[in-house]
Amino acid sequence: MPLPESFPSPLHLPFNATALAADFRLESPDADPGGPGCWVLLRGSELLVAAGSEPVLPHGELPVTGAAGHTPVFLGRYRGLPCRALAIARDTEIPPGLAAESLLATDPLLSTALLSLGGVAGQILHWQQGSRFCAQCGARTIAMSSEWGRRCSACNYSHYPHIHPCVIVLIRRGRELLLTRKTEWPAGRYSLVAGYLDFGECLEEAVHREVLEETGVRVNNLRYIGSQSWPFPSQLMAGFLADYAGGELQVDHSELEDARWFSLDALPALPPRRSIARYILDNFREG
Repeated sequence: MPLPESFPSPLHLPFNATALAADFRLESPDADPGGPGCWVLLRGSELLVAAGSEPVLPHGELPVTGAAGHTPVFLGRYRGLPCRALAIARDTEIPPGLAAESLLATDPLLSTALLSLGGVAGQILHWQQGSRFCAQCGARTIAMSSEWGRRCSACNYSHYPHIHPCVIVLIRRGRELLLTRKTEWPAGRYSLVAGYLDFGECLEEAVHREVLEETGVRVNNLRYIGSQSWPFPSQLMAGFLADYAGGELQVDHSELEDARWFSLDALPALPPRRSIARYILDNFREG
């Protein structure tokens, strides 16, 4: 099922919990009831699905080998069934009856719900893999009961999933938009200025700093638009609209390949509809 042409609000974007609310309930890993269920099998950023007219999760016994040293993790219940996630090696051969669909495809074949479930699973597996040892003393950690935290077996320090806040902003100057491009993106694609928060910054301060550092431009009149979970591997994107307030465009080529002003009537290739960047752009153009 292709993505809709638009979303009623940022809450409904892929990778946010609202996109999964009708189908999935997150539970703690120790709540696994056992028995058969469905599988969220991730090969890098690809989700393995049962091949057919509409992608669905595989059910029953684990259908693949090559688990990259990992064990399955119980996520919760998907459509009433126990749902378990597993990371498999990138070179794992896909068995007959399954297909690999990218969570980052420009035009994904996965539904919004499956994109979101794959994102949740990837974020959880990243946390489980990266939290096996205590950052305070280096000892092994153990799972905490009824939650996703882990406690150090030696110093008793409690660790909780790490979410990394980022800002992303559309800058307007009359009928022009300031868009940026990174080298690794598909040819011709431009998007919005974005970056991580620094120590001691609020979201608005991060917008001002990132825009100035990457483009040499100053902004004002910030308006918060909404946010999106971005589980690649564990970001939260906070989206803004801002007005140009001065400065000559100076591209920081250590961060960007290009940045330029585009007329609303001559925009380049834009980011995919699954992203908050595209949501902000589309809603600004329509509004």
